[in-house]
Amino acid sequence: MTDSTDNTFDVPNPQASPIPPGQQPLPGAPEYGQAAPQFQPYDLPAPVEQQPQQQPYQVPAEAQQQAQHYAQAQQYPHYPHHPEHPGHPQHDPAYAQYDPQHPYAHAQAQAGQAAQQMPPQQVPYPAPRAQKRGGKGIAFLVGLLGVIVGAALSVGVLYLATSGFNFSGTVDTSNITITPNAEDSELAEVVAAKVTPSVVNIDVYARQETYSLEDFFGGRNGSNTEDGSSTPQQTGLGSGVILTADGYILTNNHVVEGGEKFMVSLDNEELEARLVGKDASSDLAVIKVDATGLTPIDIGDSEAVNVGEWVMAVGSPYGLEKSVSTGIVSALYRSTAMQSTSGTTIYANLIQTDAAINPGNSGGALVNSVGELIGINTLINSTSGSNTGVGFAVPSNYAFDIAEQLINGKEAEHPYLGVMLYSVDASVAEQLGLSVQSGAYVDTVQPGSPAEQAGMQAGDVITSVNNKNISTSAELIIEVRGQSIGSTVSLGVNRDGKTQTIDVVLGSTTN
Repeated sequence: MTDSTDNTFDVPNPQASPIPPGQQPLPGAPEYGQAAPQFQPYDLPAPVEQQPQQQPYQVPAEAQQQAQHYAQAQQYPHYPHHPEHPGHPQHDPAYAQYDPQHPYAHAQAQAGQAAQQMPPQQVPYPAPRAQKRGGKGIAFLVGLLGVIVGAALSVGVLYLATSGFNFSGTVDTSNITITPNAEDSELAEVVAAKVTPSVVNIDVYARQETYSLEDFFGGRNGSNTEDGSSTPQQTGLGSGVILTADGYILTNNHVVEGGEKFMVSLDNEELEARLVGKDASSDLAVIKVDATGLTPIDIGDSEAVNVGEWVMAVGSPYGLEKSVSTGIVSALYRSTAMQSTSGTTIYANLIQTDAAINPGNSGGALVNSVGELIGINTLINSTSGSNTGVGFAVPSNYAFDIAEQLINGKEAEHPYLGVMLYSVDASVAEQLGLSVQSGAYVDTVQPGSPAEQAGMQAGDVITSVNNKNISTSAELIIEVRGQSIGSTVSLGVNRDGKTQTIDVVLGSTTN
């Protein structure tokens, strides 16, 4: 087993409206609970002395019959909604005026044409009352009142039509078709089917000593084994990604840390795994099960990932194996440093996503739209401990490189300067008499390190890396960790109040 712990000098010092939108009221419809208005005879207009004599016009019998049915239908303000009821709108001529395809629409149109050709005394519909001289103002008020009443009735009927009716029958849904976005739904299904066989659940077990009064009198705790140690108990769980068909699995170091036994759940079986190697500095580890014919995941290029790209997170949140969630890449190059019992863990150039990541997802896969691994789900930003839509994954290029080193029995290599650092703030600047109030203060330079070879000295304050300002020692370490071994970085250094640039060729922690 390889335990790669970064103990070099590149670490910081520990410190409603009733009318629904889009609907129009039925014009002139009666209010619920009221009888339809009865037509009263009106005074016919006085004959005009010079009006020529007209021959009586006989309304066709069919038109008279339909008009009579229409008038009778006005006596029924509401009609049952069952289509087989004789009072349903499709059988009722009163609704023909709203539907040109109604069976009675043609007959009513004929009746209307006949009415236009009739002399006034033979019109089957009520004629308007003749206006008297000087009554224009009264007629205007009556007309305005009619408009207001008609609008009120229309609103009342619409409210009842949308809120007042209770339907006790069943609705035929056999012909309803829901068409979702086929591209999104099929994409998630295909990617999940491809990736889930390559993601496993990991249960972690460790011995936990317990004591009782018998231990003080020569007895033995009932939970301990014969050699005095306790039975391993499950202490954690996480996820892992299958890298090879013969059982190498990549996960997070914090998943396996402190564990003595690891049980891996595959599709139809559970196998015990052994720890191959771990690297606390990058929070990555490799375990292996004795198996063949496993489905290794396809490795993608994390350098080709773009913000806004579709992604899927796969793992075992809360122990729920092979769970998937989808989202997008929210941001790139997120970095941070965290202290743990194993030292300082450097998270450089993380991929941020809003795909749901919860406890148990650690070590699982973040894949792209073709099912390729682009990250190892590792961190979440949360005050509750569960998903808040801000999760982070270690880039696959970096993670796979570390995994290969561990599989080959090597210690994980990381670029380094070879210095002991302190963060500079106003208080430190005052105590040390510095001319800058932020940056990384070089307390010690390791002999033979890249920093010494480049000419750095104790007392220097590093204020930038490749023209990017840094304020703390952690920011400096993150920037260096994001580089490649053997690459050259340009450091902005303040020495004795003067600023200069020093180029350093980064070395390897294993050297």
